[in-house]
Amino acid sequence: MAATTLSPLNPDRPPVRRIALGVFLTSLAACLLVTIEGAIGIGVYYTINGLLGRETNGTIFEEGPFSGVSIALFLCAMNFFVFFITIPVIALVMSLSLGLMPRRGISARAPYLRWASIWGAIITGTVTTLIASSSGGTAALGALITGGLIGALAGFVCGHIFFAIVRPDRQLQQVDTSVF
Repeated sequence: MAATTLSPLNPDRPPVRRIALGVFLTSLAACLLVTIEGAIGIGVYYTINGLLGRETNGTIFEEGPFSGVSIALFLCAMNFFVFFITIPVIALVMSLSLGLMPRRGISARAPYLRWASIWGAIITGTVTTLIASSSGGTAALGALITGGLIGALAGFVCGHIFFAIVRPDRQLQQVDTSVF
């Protein structure tokens, strides 16, 4: 009979595998998704403003919430260029939040999606707000909302990716293979 090692957080169940792989791939995907969402958002933002007849040449340097929206979109679109900062930060946050959930016995999909969305919104919204706050309070509010939405959507997708890689629902099932 082969000896199995037990998890240090819960000695009743064996350890969950592929958490490090899930955290690493999730952090890569988050960086790429925020960049893609920012680039698509810039196109949509300028298309809508063009259709409405609103001048968009200097919205970054103006006061107001639309300045914050455009600052947040540009920051998100340029996220890939600072991957050496964003990927380790996201990996750290994901390992301390989503990475601990399977070891605690959480096997439902909803908590993974919820917490990945929350952390994505917090990280992206905070960074965009801090940078846009130099343009004023309403610009910071516009950046907070835009960055939070982009981060929440990227986090939601990353929660699905993490859950698909780790599969805690399958790994946490107690399978009895004894015949007698």
